[in-house]
Amino acid sequence: MTETMVARNQRPRERRLLGPFVVAGSLALASGLLYLRDPHVDASWGRCPSIALFGLACPFCGGLRAVNDLTNLRIVDAFFSNPLLVSAVPLVLAWWISVVRDRWTGSTRPWMFPVQRGVVAPVLIAVCVAFSLYRNLPIGAAFYP
Repeated sequence: MTETMVARNQRPRERRLLGPFVVAGSLALASGLLYLRDPHVDASWGRCPSIALFGLACPFCGGLRAVNDLTNLRIVDAFFSNPLLVSAVPLVLAWWISVVRDRWTGSTRPWMFPVQRGVVAPVLIAVCVAFSLYRNLPIGAAFYP
């Protein structure tokens, strides 16, 4: 093992778990704010720059409404606000649990799922572009925010 792997493995468990739990706490705080201040009210969180400038919905449009709907347990409404975000939630949760498990045990395994390096970012970009095109075409009008 390399020195960095050994050093990482020997850190106290609390230090190893700090990062994932700070991320989870931040997301919980942001979700709580979206629960308290409804983004369904026009311009309550501002206007989407993509729609305001270009008249096109980006892959993130409707994300605030989707999170608000999820915090109110309205899953179907959340899906129609932003299906990309709602579909990503279980995947991100599984990844986060995997990271917490590795940090708990002190594993030095890479933090990504076992995929080829350099594949994740292009695939995510392609999915976001395809979703943006779909939701801005007449066939995907149900998903336009």
